[in-house]
Amino acid sequence: MQYDVYLINLDSTIGHEIKKTRPCLIISPDEMNDNLQTVTIAPMTTKSHDYPTRVRVDFQNKTGWIVLDQIRTIDKRRLTKRLGIIDRKTVRKVKSVIKEMLVD
Repeated sequence: MQYDVYLINLDSTIGHEIKKTRPCLIISPDEMNDNLQTVTIAPMTTKSHDYPTRVRVDFQNKTGWIVLDQIRTIDKRRLTKRLGIIDRKTVRKVKSVIKEMLVD
Protein backbone atom coordinates (compact mmCIF):
# COMPACT_ATOMS: atom_id res chain seq x y z
CA MET A 1 0.00 0.00 0.00
CA GLN A 2 2.90 2.44 0.65
CA TYR A 3 3.51 4.49 -2.53
CA ASP A 4 0.17 3.42 -4.00
CA VAL A 5 -1.94 6.21 -5.45
CA TYR A 6 -5.59 6.29 -4.36
CA LEU A 7 -8.48 8.53 -5.24
CA ILE A 8 -9.30 10.18 -1.91
CA ASN A 9 -12.04 12.54 -0.76
CA LEU A 10 -10.21 15.36 1.08
CA ASP A 11 -13.29 17.45 1.95
CA SER A 12 -13.96 19.15 4.26
CA THR A 13 -11.07 21.57 4.35
CA ILE A 14 -10.23 25.05 5.59
CA GLY A 15 -8.33 27.88 3.93
CA HIS A 16 -5.50 26.85 1.61
CA GLU A 17 -5.74 23.10 2.25
CA ILE A 18 -6.05 21.06 -0.94
CA LYS A 19 -9.67 20.05 -1.33
CA LYS A 20 -12.05 17.80 -3.26
CA THR A 21 -11.62 14.20 -4.39
CA ARG A 22 -8.22 13.75 -6.00
CA PRO A 23 -5.35 11.29 -6.39
CA CYS A 24 -3.12 11.06 -3.32
CA LEU A 25 0.05 9.14 -2.59
CA ILE A 26 0.10 6.96 0.52
CA ILE A 27 3.40 7.65 2.27
CA SER A 28 2.90 5.88 5.61
CA PRO A 29 4.80 2.58 5.92
CA ASP A 30 2.89 -0.68 5.50
CA GLU A 31 3.54 -1.67 9.13
CA MET A 32 1.40 1.30 10.15
CA ASN A 33 -1.08 0.83 7.30
CA ASP A 34 -1.69 -2.79 8.33
CA ASN A 35 -2.31 -1.97 12.00
CA LEU A 36 -4.07 1.40 12.08
CA GLN A 37 -7.36 2.64 10.64
CA THR A 38 -5.55 5.67 9.22
CA VAL A 39 -2.98 6.31 6.50
CA THR A 40 -0.67 9.25 5.91
CA ILE A 41 -1.01 10.75 2.45
CA ALA A 42 0.30 13.51 0.22
CA PRO A 43 -2.20 15.05 -2.23
CA MET A 44 -1.40 15.18 -5.94
CA THR A 45 -2.31 17.97 -8.33
CA THR A 46 -1.73 18.96 -11.93
CA LYS A 47 -1.90 22.67 -11.10
CA SER A 48 1.28 23.72 -9.32
CA HIS A 49 4.78 24.95 -9.96
CA ASP A 50 8.29 23.87 -9.14
CA TYR A 51 8.72 24.23 -5.38
CA PRO A 52 11.19 22.45 -3.03
CA THR A 53 8.42 20.50 -1.24
CA ARG A 54 6.67 19.35 -4.43
CA VAL A 55 7.82 16.37 -6.47
CA ARG A 56 7.09 16.26 -10.18
CA VAL A 57 5.36 13.03 -11.22
CA ASP A 58 4.13 11.47 -14.45
CA PHE A 59 1.09 9.36 -13.60
CA GLN A 60 -1.67 8.04 -15.85
CA ASN A 61 -0.43 10.06 -18.83
CA LYS A 62 -0.53 13.32 -16.88
CA THR A 63 2.27 15.42 -15.46
CA GLY A 64 1.61 16.69 -11.97
CA TRP A 65 2.99 17.23 -8.51
CA ILE A 66 3.05 15.33 -5.23
CA VAL A 67 2.39 18.06 -2.66
CA LEU A 68 4.55 17.10 0.32
CA ASP A 69 3.91 20.41 2.09
CA GLN A 70 0.28 19.23 2.58
CA ILE A 71 0.92 15.81 4.14
CA ARG A 72 -1.98 14.68 6.33
CA THR A 73 -3.33 11.62 8.07
CA ILE A 74 -6.77 10.43 7.03
CA ASP A 75 -9.18 7.66 7.95
CA LYS A 76 -9.05 4.73 5.52
CA ARG A 77 -12.77 5.23 4.85
CA ARG A 78 -11.76 8.21 2.68
CA LEU A 79 -9.97 5.87 0.24
CA THR A 80 -12.22 5.68 -2.81
CA LYS A 81 -10.30 3.71 -5.46
CA ARG A 82 -6.75 2.43 -6.01
CA LEU A 83 -5.32 4.08 -9.14
CA GLY A 84 -1.83 2.57 -9.29
CA ILE A 85 1.71 3.04 -7.99
CA ILE A 86 4.45 5.57 -8.71
CA ASP A 87 7.81 4.57 -10.21
CA ARG A 88 10.95 3.89 -8.14
CA LYS A 89 12.71 7.08 -9.24
CA THR A 90 9.79 9.17 -7.96
CA VAL A 91 9.69 7.15 -4.71
CA ARG A 92 13.38 7.99 -4.13
CA LYS A 93 12.70 11.69 -4.77
CA VAL A 94 9.69 11.68 -2.39
CA LYS A 95 11.78 10.04 0.35
CA SER A 96 14.59 12.55 -0.21
CA VAL A 97 12.27 15.56 0.01
CA ILE A 98 10.54 14.22 3.14
CA LYS A 99 13.92 13.66 4.76
CA GLU A 100 15.04 17.18 3.84
CA MET A 101 11.78 18.64 5.21
CA LEU A 102 11.54 16.73 8.47
CA VAL A 103 14.97 15.45 9.49
CA ASP A 104 17.55 17.95 10.66
